[in-house]
Amino acid sequence: MTVKTQNLPFSIALVSIIALLALNFGSPESTVPILGFHGILDHQNNKSISGLVPEEMHYSKQELEKLLESLILNDYWFLSTQDLYDFFLTKSQAIPSGYRRKKPIMLTFDDGYKSVHTKLLPILLKLEKKYSTKVQIVLFLNPSRLVQKASDSKTHLSCQELREGLQTGFYDIQSHGLNHRDLTKLARREIITELLQARTILRRCTQDLDPQQKVASHFAYPYGAYNKQVEIYVSRYYLSGYLYNDETLNYTCKNNFYQIPRLIVNYNKSSQQIIKTAEAVPAISSQACQ
Repeated sequence: MTVKTQNLPFSIALVSIIALLALNFGSPESTVPILGFHGILDHQNNKSISGLVPEEMHYSKQELEKLLESLILNDYWFLSTQDLYDFFLTKSQAIPSGYRRKKPIMLTFDDGYKSVHTKLLPILLKLEKKYSTKVQIVLFLNPSRLVQKASDSKTHLSCQELREGLQTGFYDIQSHGLNHRDLTKLARREIITELLQARTILRRCTQDLDPQQKVASHFAYPYGAYNKQVEIYVSRYYLSGYLYNDETLNYTCKNNFYQIPRLIVNYNKSSQQIIKTAEAVPAISSQACQ
């Protein structure tokens, strides 16, 4: 028996171990951080936001601007919900060559707070002018709070403001249920009402700007609460469902498009901490695009 033959069992075992590790842990190139924000606080003006979630769940305007600028400088790709669905989940479309070396990330904002439009949108416009880069953000909205005119509400977005953000290409408008109710506690008919009416109202607001009906095609569970029944009904009316569970998406092993994880972002996390989390995700390789 030659040395080469003697080493064969060891080589086979080594390959098996590497393959097993790859199956268990996945490639770091197969992960996408999806950040979950709520409203925006301007601590320099000491202004708070009234709303459904505690104030600490909102995020600092100043820290957010630092975060966005760093992500732009480090060549991140700001995904829409449809980008994630087409390029990473279903892989129904090949990632364009210009994006294959970029690092994917998604920025989501829940509940439709007006501060996203009044405090964040000016930052997005400023960064686009400075770096020629458009930062697209995902808004998961409860349209029962959607008013027609901006002046009609001091705390939540209006249809008019949604249309402005959609026209300029900064907003990806998606559903968070009609009334932000815990769907796991509702009867079937109530679940259907929450899902369908939310989609109808959002699309009615944006219909002339959204010929392909990408608005309200994806859903985020209120409170991150879901069960099998809720998931079944969401799958009837939406292409994907988002959780709020402080986990990072590994899209190579995510076969269920209705349990997409998101990282919880609150006031206590600095931009540096968030950037450190995002930097753990390397650029997409050509292999990962296949």
